[in-house]
Amino acid sequence: MRRLSWQEFDRAVEQLAAHASQLREPCGIHGVPRGGLVLAVALSHRLELPLLEQPRPGCLVVDDVYETGQTLAPYRHLSGCQVLVWVSKVPPQWWHAAEVTSSEAWLLFPWEHEEAAQRDETLYRQSRP
Repeated sequence: MRRLSWQEFDRAVEQLAAHASQLREPCGIHGVPRGGLVLAVALSHRLELPLLEQPRPGCLVVDDVYETGQTLAPYRHLSGCQVLVWVSKVPPQWWHAAEVTSSEAWLLFPWEHEEAAQRDETLYRQSRP
């Protein structure tokens, strides 16, 4: 398990904010529940954009990790939408990542409870062939 720190989070927020500032002005930021919410709040403050309860065309959609793509697939074709993630476990294609890794290690984000993350990892690995 790889433990991510709040300092790494702050660096990722700055990287993602720098990338977002090069895009046309988004209408707001939507965080994918659960993992994207903390990142969305931080980017909302950093970019001075509204935090959106629901995604809208032209918004930024953010999540903590891109692993299989299942979580972010529904947002792929949202008109004018840009997708940002903290960590991508595959090379980005239609999304942007602050960090890309080839490691299969489970990620423990700073806001997560370690025991709960271990249970999530076990369930995830059991669900895969």
